[in-house]
Formats: sequence, structure tokens, C-alpha cells
Amino acid sequence: MQSNKISFKQFIHYFKIAVTGKEQEFTSGSIRRAVFMLSIPMILEMLMESIFAIVDIMYVSKVSVNAVATIGLTESVITLIYAVAIGLSMAATAVVARRVGETDYKGASDAAVQVIFVGILIAAIISVIGILYPKEILQLMGGEPDLIEEGYGYTKVLLGGNVTIMLLFLINAIFRGAGDASVAMKVLILSNGLNIVLDPIFIFGLGPIPAFGVEGAAIATTIGRGVAVIFQLAILFYGYSKIKIGLKDLVLRVGILFNLIKVSLGGIGQFLIGTSSWVFLMRIMSEFGSEVLAGYTIAIRVVMFTLMPAWGMSNAAATLVGQNLGAQKPDRAEQSVWKTGKYSALFMGLVSLIYLVFAPQIITLFNKTPSVVEAGSLCLRVMAAGYIFYGYAMVVINAFNGAGDTKTPTKINFVCFWLFQLPFAYGMAITLDFGPKGVFWAITLAEILIAIVAIIWFKKGNWKTVKV
Repeated sequence: MQSNKISFKQFIHYFKIAVTGKEQEFTSGSIRRAVFMLSIPMILEMLMESIFAIVDIMYVSKVSVNAVATIGLTESVITLIYAVAIGLSMAATAVVARRVGETDYKGASDAAVQVIFVGILIAAIISVIGILYPKEILQLMGGEPDLIEEGYGYTKVLLGGNVTIMLLFLINAIFRGAGDASVAMKVLILSNGLNIVLDPIFIFGLGPIPAFGVEGAAIATTIGRGVAVIFQLAILFYGYSKIKIGLKDLVLRVGILFNLIKVSLGGIGQFLIGTSSWVFLMRIMSEFGSEVLAGYTIAIRVVMFTLMPAWGMSNAAATLVGQNLGAQKPDRAEQSVWKTGKYSALFMGLVSLIYLVFAPQIITLFNKTPSVVEAGSLCLRVMAAGYIFYGYAMVVINAFNGAGDTKTPTKINFVCFWLFQLPFAYGMAITLDFGPKGVFWAITLAEILIAIVAIIWFKKGNWKTVKV
């Protein structure tokens, strides 16, 4: 991949190497090759996640509009769990990648154990809340009484079993930091493959298994993720990755633990800011009724489908930054980010054209209710206007995180989401009576602002001096 052009045969050859994970040296040689080798399994991993999200919503949309809206409301709360999981996973990736870059594999394994301990503790607290108060959570989010009665089981199961979400995120982050992107990909294929098979069985019933409706989607998801977590732990304990954990390693190491928490606080903060803004946006959308809310939920699922490859590339950038900083190669780390950002922006630009032209047809695949299609297609088209900026923003923001500089993205998110996006959304949608369109434009303009600010800040280069 040293030249600018490769043949189709060469592409297939490199693709096979990337998927099997045979190449794990990313601190020397061609940067383009390193980006490719890490990005391909990460993109496939994220695509599998988003394919499941699409299939899941297709099944649930056959139950009722309320069922779809329930998923929207519950997932806006689940994103708060994602914020903690992703914040911790950013710390795990940054610390593990740095240790691997320094060839300190024992230090990487010690960090892995501590992050798993923290994840289990936090998940246990959330489980208790989810099991005891599912109806109250949906009510707080603005759910109508009939929606709450139909959907609280979904909320109860998904929040109650959130340890599977937490550990799936964290252990895959450990694999990515080590450069074992193909292992993380295989885990997600197993998890989401099981989800897709189990979804219709538990939603509609099969043989002795009754039809659980929307709650069945949560049961299938929890089982699929639970099996994948067991697979992850087997890989860690039996040493099929660079990171290997033994029973003797299951010790609380306070120094490493506090270092991880310190690094993760910025990550948790930035995602809590981002995801809490999504919660408030969902609350604003609930003012316009279940059908508009369903259209918005479907559109966001579709958007996530095409954000996942960009997210995969941004994860590749984070690993490259962490490992190259550990290997004392900051300039190579920076070059990796600009190359990955360019590829991500090109991909997102192509997707935006598809959304602009085919938005109504895409939403109709999930639900044919006119008001649902109208709201969903409008959301897709408005968000497509900022897609190129999304591509760059995701890569640059995650590059900060890969360096262990989680504070900078937190500041950027605070300004762009809380000080701009939320006031703009409420003012346009409610005060000025623009309706859902005001929320959609708030999302797009905030992401454009994030991209501009992140690029300016990244060029300053302060992230190169961060110690983790």
C-alpha cells in the first residue's frame, strides 16, 4: 500500500490480513497501511452493531408505534450508561495502547483488570435502579400512559442487564488499545448475530417461548451480549490476544485504578454532556406525539448505521495515536489522524447524497405511517447536511481521547451541546414554533461547530504532551 493505487487483488489480500488480525505492528511502516489494517475490522465491527440496530427496529416496528417510541425513550436513557461505558473504554484504550506502544504488556493487562472491576461495580448500581423503577423512568421521559404500560418491560430488562452492555464496551476497548481489532470485531459479530436470530423468537414467540412483544427485543439483546461477554473473558483468560489475564491478576491495584479513573473522568464527562443533550432532545421531541417520536427514532437508527464506519475509523485513529505516542513518535500519530479524517469525511459525503435523495424511501422500509415517514425523512435530510463535518469531528475528537487528553473534548462538547445545541433546539422547536425541524437543525449545526473547534484545537498540539 505504499503507492497511491492498489489492484483489486492486492486490496483483497490486505483485507484478509486486516480481518484475521495477522498484522499488529502500527508504530512503523506505511501510515496508510496501518490505518487500513486497524480500520477494516473496526468498521466491520461497528457495521455489525448498526445492522443489528436496523434489524431490531424493523422487528419492533411490526409490534406497534408505541413499541418503537418505547425504544427511543429507553435508549435515550441507556445512552447515559453508554456515556460511562465509553468514557471508561476511552481510558482503557488510551492506557492499554500507551503500554503496548512501550511494549509493557504486563502493565496493559493490569489496566485491563482494573477497568473491568470498575465497570461491574457501576453496572450493578444501574441494574438496581432499572429493575425497581422502569415505569417511573419512562414517565420522566414523557411517555404516555399506554406507552409506559406496553413498554416498561423492555426498559426493565435492558437496564437490569446493563452489565452486558458495560463489559462488551470495556473489553472490546481493551482489545482495540492492544491493536487486536479483529478480536473485537469477532466478538461483535457473535453478539449481534445472536441478537438477530433471537429477536423474532422472543418478540413474536416460537414453540414454548411466548410472544414478549417489545420486551422480547430486550431479552434477545441481553442474551446475545451476555454470550459475547463470556467469549471475551475466555479470550482474555486463555491468551488469544496480546492481553492475557490470569487468576493471580485479579487483584485491586489502587494506583492503576485511580489513573484509569482520572483519565476516564474527562471521557465520561464528554459523553455525559453529549448523551444528556440527546435525552433532552428526545424530551423535546416527545412534545410532538408518538408518531413524530417514532419517525425520529427510526431516523436516528438509520443515521447510526452509517455513523458506525466513521466511528470505526475514529477508533483506529485513537489506537494509532496512543501506540505511536507510547513509541515516542508524535508526528506519526498526528499524520495518522489527518489521513483517517480524510477517509472518514469522504465516506460520509457519499452517504449524505443517498440520504438527501432517498430519505422517504428509506424510512418507508420501517414504517409506512405518513406522519412517521415525514418526520423521519426530514430528520435524515437535515442531518445529511452536516455529514462531512461529522466524519472529521469523530476522528479528531477520538484522537484526543487516544492520547489520554479527554478534557479537551469535554470542553468542546460542553460549549457545542449545552451552550449551543440545547438552547437552539428548544428556542426553534418550542418558542419559535418550528417544531421537529428546529431539533434536527440544532443537531446538525452543533456537529459542524464541534468539527471546526476540534480541528483548530488539535492543530495546537498540546495533546502530544499528555502523560497516562
